[in-house]
Amino acid sequence: MSEQLERLNRLPLRGNLRGLEPYGAPQLDVPILLNVNENTHGLPETVHQAIVSAVSAAAAGLNRYPDREFTELRTALSRYLEHGLTAENIWAANGSNEVLQQILQAFGGPGRTLLSFPPTYSMYPLLASGTDTEYVAVPRGADFTISPEAVAAAVAEAAANVVVLCSPNNPTGTALGLDVVEAAYEAGEASNAIVIVDEAYAEFAHAGTPSALTLLPGRERLIVSRTMSKAFALAGARVGYLAAAPQIADALRLVRLPYHLSAITQATALAALEHAGALLANVEDIKTQRDRIVDGLAELGLKPAPSDSNFVFFGGLDDPHAVWQGLLETGVLIRDVGIPGHLRVTAGTEAETTAFLDGIKALMSSRVS
Repeated sequence: MSEQLERLNRLPLRGNLRGLEPYGAPQLDVPILLNVNENTHGLPETVHQAIVSAVSAAAAGLNRYPDREFTELRTALSRYLEHGLTAENIWAANGSNEVLQQILQAFGGPGRTLLSFPPTYSMYPLLASGTDTEYVAVPRGADFTISPEAVAAAVAEAAANVVVLCSPNNPTGTALGLDVVEAAYEAGEASNAIVIVDEAYAEFAHAGTPSALTLLPGRERLIVSRTMSKAFALAGARVGYLAAAPQIADALRLVRLPYHLSAITQATALAALEHAGALLANVEDIKTQRDRIVDGLAELGLKPAPSDSNFVFFGGLDDPHAVWQGLLETGVLIRDVGIPGHLRVTAGTEAETTAFLDGIKALMSSRVS
């Protein structure tokens, strides 16, 4: 037992937190970081300057608390999402992880369950533990897909209180059909289950891929979660949000901390939303690089999954850790997600994507020869 773990175990830690490890990915000092699905394009200069100006203006009033209801931001987010949404349908917090945490604080807790379908976002069980919510995992099929029938059966059997569906899914990158969401929602009627569709990567989806936003009318237990970390290149600003029936936001007001979104955060998000066009132009370039990765990996005989996200999950590797290490030695860091035979890589700039493809091609060639 490590000294750190011994010190931790001397504290009166809650039983369901003992033995857990915090969320994290390797943070190494290498030239090309393609391991945590960041938007590597950065902010266009016009957006950078707009944020600097907005933050400067907000700083003049930092002696006062921010708008507790962040009304202007909620209005701007509703305009961005469209689908007939208004400010009353929107909630926001410090990253989509805090949004999910607040949902579990309101609808999870002792004696309640969170159901999800791994492999999926690794924060879901940690958020469940943090809110003392039982986590129920129902594995996906061998091809990492889930069918409406399987989802409905799992929701009914677990009598789940909260169901979370990640679409596009992390780490596989694949989007869910709306029939899967509908099946989960209908199956959850008996247990009055909240159904969350985590659409953190929605802006990167292929044209024609539907959003669960279209399912919101008439479904008061359905929540669609989004983030500004990815498409808006604001990972460092920590802005996440959701769209749902107005009573969902009312429920979250019961558990949120006072003035939880700072004036600086609100100003940053508003400035970015005013320049959504420039930021989404970068998204189109990222999608091009993602598709380059898919095609390039397939040409090498590897097995990339279809991706509606800003990353590519790929298999066909006999020794994924050796490939990960080999790329690291060339200055390219990607993600070993712990799934046998697979790795995950973020789609970066054209130069970063080229470096990854050249690096893995060289590795594959050396292993064949």
